[in-house]
Amino acid sequence: MESYIKKSTSEGELVLKQKSPEEISKVLQVESLFEDGFQSAQQINNFISNYLENTNHLKNPRYMGHQVAVPHDLSGIPDWINGTINNPSSLYEMGPAGATLEGFMINFMLKKLGWFKGKNLCDFSRLNQNGSGILTHGGSIANLTALSSARATIAPNAWEDGTPEDLVVMGPSTAHYSILRALSIMGMGKKAFVPIPVDENEVVITSTLEEVYTQIKKKGKRVMALVANACATSTGLFDPLEEMAAFCKKHRLWFHVDGAHGAVALLSKEHRKKVKGIEEADSVIWDAHKMLRVPALCTAVLFKRQEQMWNSFHQKGSYVFHENEAIGIDSMPFTIECTKSALGTKLFWSFAIEGQQALVEFIENSFLQTQNLYNYLNNHEDFYCPYPPESNILCFQYMPEIYEDQQQLALRYELINSGEFYITSCLINKKRYLRTVMMNPLTNIDDYKALTIAIAKYALTVKTIEN
Repeated sequence: MESYIKKSTSEGELVLKQKSPEEISKVLQVESLFEDGFQSAQQINNFISNYLENTNHLKNPRYMGHQVAVPHDLSGIPDWINGTINNPSSLYEMGPAGATLEGFMINFMLKKLGWFKGKNLCDFSRLNQNGSGILTHGGSIANLTALSSARATIAPNAWEDGTPEDLVVMGPSTAHYSILRALSIMGMGKKAFVPIPVDENEVVITSTLEEVYTQIKKKGKRVMALVANACATSTGLFDPLEEMAAFCKKHRLWFHVDGAHGAVALLSKEHRKKVKGIEEADSVIWDAHKMLRVPALCTAVLFKRQEQMWNSFHQKGSYVFHENEAIGIDSMPFTIECTKSALGTKLFWSFAIEGQQALVEFIENSFLQTQNLYNYLNNHEDFYCPYPPESNILCFQYMPEIYEDQQQLALRYELINSGEFYITSCLINKKRYLRTVMMNPLTNIDDYKALTIAIAKYALTVKTIEN
């Protein structure tokens, strides 16, 4: 692993060397190992080396791709520990240490939102007016959990009788797909999502909220929740949370903030203003496996009032659910997952490796890296950036007057197939953009220059192929 890290960060090393699954199966000796098992330590070493060779090298400074953490070099240790002891943390008695660390980290996140009333972060008692939360395996489960609580608030009998047909959810048309997926899972269907108009950069236009809400009421529907992006997955831009919170307060609506990526702004004095109003939400989700350098998966779903979490689910099972469950310690009654790995250990470890300030500096540096890339591209006549970045996500086009949408996408694939860089792509207002996410602290101005040179080079390839 140490060799892998050194190789990944060495100059000239490719980010990704894609082979077919047939080729990988062969080099890993999948069939023989599956039947006969490892016969020697050398076979194990060979398997690990070949496996690592066929991975996406996120630690390479030219990895600028998906919102997947580039973890600290020692971040895998909790997975090694928990993979050995196999202590699920959803029941305290099955994994006391892991459950304790989950409770501690939940208290930390609640405090950042102003929802923690304890004397210290190791206060796990059930406190009046306290928030609550749990860690889940990913934002999709977290969003589903939060929306289930919203449903329990407006329709308390839904668990027994099913979801009323008159419920809808408002949110930006750019809401993460997991929101619509959750509505379908809950039996509401995708049509229960009512999109709010967004501007040219796909940020919610709050002046339209009243009109959309009035039209919903005229149709005899009730709003179960209003969803906000903090920040949008595609652009990294933040919805106006403060205005949306005021709207929800006026109409007594559940306010849910999908802060999977951008909630980390809470940790920075410099960037905290970007999520002003998040503390007025009823529920917030916050991915640690994005900007807190935690290996996937680890997401917090947080509630302003602890009783909101208690009402999410009403299932009973005498072999696991007992009277007087300890909130924040026994998390099983409040999550979709039954057996859950020690996510709190992974999250705590990410802070403990270098201390809280090191993570704050990583977040602020990632935002600064993106601003620097924006400045560099914005001063380059061949590149167009539709907006200044607000987080560590930036979208741009290469010579949009010449290269159309499909060519921009083809350019992305030429780039990653070369292995030189790994970036992504997205649509903004139905226009195709190249997209970078600054997750690697080693990325610098030399990589930005090399990126522009590589894009220009492979753009010629795209043109040649089409001609």
